[in-house]
Amino acid sequence: MTLELLFAALLVGVYFLLHATVFKLPTCKSAGKLHGKTAIVTGANTGIGKTTAMDLAKRGARVILACRDRQRAEAAVQEIIQETGNSEVIFMQLDLASLKSVRSFADNFLRSESRLDLLINNAGLLNDGKTEEGFGLIFGVNHLGHFLLTVLLLERLKASGPSRVVTVSSVTYKMGKVDFNCLTTHRDVALGNTMFHLNLKYSHSKLCNILFTHELAKRLQGTDVTCYSVHPGAIRTEIGRYWGFWWGLLVKPIMFLFFVDAELGAQTTLHCALEQGIEHLSGHYFSKCAPHMNIESKARDDAVAKKLWELSESFCGLS
Repeated sequence: MTLELLFAALLVGVYFLLHATVFKLPTCKSAGKLHGKTAIVTGANTGIGKTTAMDLAKRGARVILACRDRQRAEAAVQEIIQETGNSEVIFMQLDLASLKSVRSFADNFLRSESRLDLLINNAGLLNDGKTEEGFGLIFGVNHLGHFLLTVLLLERLKASGPSRVVTVSSVTYKMGKVDFNCLTTHRDVALGNTMFHLNLKYSHSKLCNILFTHELAKRLQGTDVTCYSVHPGAIRTEIGRYWGFWWGLLVKPIMFLFFVDAELGAQTTLHCALEQGIEHLSGHYFSKCAPHMNIESKARDDAVAKKLWELSESFCGLS
């Protein structure tokens, strides 16, 4: 065997070793059933959200796919029904880039559904632009829309307890910060629209997700509702489907080689939604189906979390 072939074989071996160790993700071990329970999953027409909705439907839950794109969502509904045999899977229109749409969704849900046991704040994007109300699109969808949705549904969650809120964040929070001056002045977490700036905005929004969960847990003390934020892992999803050609050419091969599929990416979400005995960990950040106890201090800053909550209330017209 030539030296080149030996080197190639070594690279392949290292690649599969990494996938079996470093990149390997655990699976949710819960065998829990959800008959008689109702779950909302945002962004459930694709990727991690769709996989999450599929698993909850298999367990017998009534699952609401809260999505913007009607055609894609209705196709996902039919696929989930066919795969699970559970006909209690429905689509409800939700555009997180519109606070008006969030309010309309909440009104429709509260009128038509008697209970809410699981709220999975899964949807996320990495696109440039503004929301209907003029907020930065990444901040508006990834944090603010989910913030308002959760607040509007809290009383139903409390009435249905024990219930849970799971918000999908990301390890990229480590690169994030909350710039309140930028938020109040520009209604965005940062300025700039290059791919570098968009990735920074995404990281900032994921830090907001964790701080939101941290503060939500404090406000839920004494209730039968718990909440968790999660890092799903390095997952191949459609979050980058609107990337430019050159950026996609650079990143997509890396995703193909080193990222895992959506089924594995949904496991920590499912763990936090289903695992019994983690109620005392409400407000914590989970990764690989376990609480991440060494989270950076900026993600558990009480003062910043409280200020972000209050500013989000103001932005949503709740205060």
